[in-house]
Amino acid sequence: MSRYRAVLFDAYGTLIRLDRPAGRLADAVRRRWDRELQPADAAAAVRAEIAHYADGCRMAVDAASLHALRVECARILIGTLGIDAADDEALELLHDTIVLQPYPDAAEALRTARSAGARTAVVSNGDWSLAGALADAGLHVEAVVDSATAGVAKPDPEIFRRALDLLDVAASDSLHVGDSEEADGAGARAAGIDVLIIDRGSSPRPGTIGSLAALAELLA
Repeated sequence: MSRYRAVLFDAYGTLIRLDRPAGRLADAVRRRWDRELQPADAAAAVRAEIAHYADGCRMAVDAASLHALRVECARILIGTLGIDAADDEALELLHDTIVLQPYPDAAEALRTARSAGARTAVVSNGDWSLAGALADAGLHVEAVVDSATAGVAKPDPEIFRRALDLLDVAASDSLHVGDSEEADGAGARAAGIDVLIIDRGSSPRPGTIGSLAALAELLA
């Protein structure tokens, strides 16, 4: 059994990722408008959409507000590319572009935590649909705390405390795993939670892990 009674996980960049958004965007534009996008143009459009989503996701607290945000994001995509399209077409393009996938090591990491006797939760800056997105990706945890419905975002330690309250576990008995030292590391430590940073780059930084598989040894 692990000394940790709870393991909290970040979502984006830790458990789930966008699947080739620039490539998907280019494919969709080619299919819908018979237009070839330069890779740099596709990447720039995706970056603009992601930045707008990140700025607005805390306001997406229900289906209606999430739909409004998605319309804005879809308009960002077509506007950046100079495409004239109705909102319905733009939303379809967004749907084709933004596809979430679990990292290959994510489901096993959650099983490892549970096998070690730890409760699991996700703490992430995102909209109200995060719990459903994780379930659709086959990733199951006991609690999901997103910044939209919580009304507070990382690195504020309060969002981590919300997850601990749901799990009924003390901060001193908990570990948080995330990919951002600023948001995950600083916020969790401020809440009194141990931190493990994952760096999925080709050369992980010192003091980080390159894969969630490293949890098995830590929790053993």
